[in-house]
Amino acid sequence: MAVADRPKDASCEEKKVAVHGAATVRFEHRHGETRLATLYHHDPLRVLMPTPRRDDLPIAVLATTSGGMVGGDRMDIGLSVGPGARALVTTQAAEKVYRSTGSDCRIDTLLSAEDGAWLEWMPQEAIVFEGSRLRRRTRIDLSGDGRVIAGEMLVFGRAAFGETVTRGLIRDAWEVARDGRLIWADALHLDGDVAEALAHPAGLDGAAACATLLHAAPDVARRLDAVRALAEPLEGARIGATALDGLLVVRILGGDARAVRSAYAALWSGLRAEAAGLPARLPRLWEM
Repeated sequence: MAVADRPKDASCEEKKVAVHGAATVRFEHRHGETRLATLYHHDPLRVLMPTPRRDDLPIAVLATTSGGMVGGDRMDIGLSVGPGARALVTTQAAEKVYRSTGSDCRIDTLLSAEDGAWLEWMPQEAIVFEGSRLRRRTRIDLSGDGRVIAGEMLVFGRAAFGETVTRGLIRDAWEVARDGRLIWADALHLDGDVAEALAHPAGLDGAAACATLLHAAPDVARRLDAVRALAEPLEGARIGATALDGLLVVRILGGDARAVRSAYAALWSGLRAEAAGLPARLPRLWEM
């Protein structure tokens, strides 16, 4: 029997191998300055270490070399700063989450800031395609008076192609703990008929994108008025901010993804200046 004539056996069919990328980055304060202490990455994640701008923090950049995530792919990211260290971590470009035939994509990120440390985690947006399935979880573990600014942004579909998201799975969950005590947990969960939740006035009310910006620090209540003042002149997005139990939470929602991204970036750069005396500017990659 010719090979082409053999009956197909399910056990012999080619199976897709899911991608499992990983990245671990740790900074420590040594000899009077912040230095890279641990660096590990596994395909398709890569960690780049560009030269920081003058008077700014050491910076690490995560890049996904596969060009995006498909069903079954997983990314595990661990970012930490030791006592007294200060660092910024961002991503090279927007993350694309492609249509899935059934399996979920997973992104698990663990952020850790020890006593006296400062960590910024500000990835660029994740673009979820029609029919994609994304489960993303971000956990922040704080020790002592460690401080963090962290954010995530979701864009629903490719506006340039006229794409809208009507089905799939989007679960975006957060957990924040200080000294082992959970102080905040939150999850956005859209499953099945995503279009209804995106369009409903009591849901996302026609939003093309949304973002969450967090600042965890013992004195965040003092920053609330400043953040609201930063938000007031921003146009094209609805912005709300509140402070509770050592955590400042900012929500951004808008019908234009570019306006949401602009507001997200403006609030981040203003907040880092207000809270830590850092330059009110973005990494170069954000300005390209």
